[in-house]
Amino acid sequence: MKKVASIIREENGSSIVEYAIVFLLMMTMILGMVDFSRAIFVYHFISNQARDATRYASVRGSTCSTDLSCTAANSASGTAGPASKGDIQTFVKNVPKGIDVNKLTPVVDWPPQAANPAICAGTINAPGCTVQVKVTYAFNFSSPLVSNKTLTLSATSAAVITH
Repeated sequence: MKKVASIIREENGSSIVEYAIVFLLMMTMILGMVDFSRAIFVYHFISNQARDATRYASVRGSTCSTDLSCTAANSASGTAGPASKGDIQTFVKNVPKGIDVNKLTPVVDWPPQAANPAICAGTINAPGCTVQVKVTYAFNFSSPLVSNKTLTLSATSAAVITH
């Protein structure tokens, strides 16, 4: 029969315990890198969508319809142009797979600027006025080890209407 002291000094099974601890830490790091990579992808995507939507709106100003080259863009409020309601939001929400459209929120605004021409007071999407698109996304991490809170990602782009 072995003495209790000799049983305590034996190291059988200690490598499995050490491996389990290291494995859990390593998997947490790998899952964290995957989740943060997903967050960077989503941020990159919404940033590009904000820029593209701003470009879309800036070349579809109020004079766009008069020369019949295109249809004037508007927001969901319908305050800017004669085009169908919310066409800029629809443009933003045409997303590739991997982005949940229900978590994507585009907001289009024609903010008054000091450098805007006087026509912007009456026609907010006239050439020379400013259009601004803000895209937000409610991002959830897939691993509960990283975080279980929603991270709100946001990107804003502004441009002067050219057409």
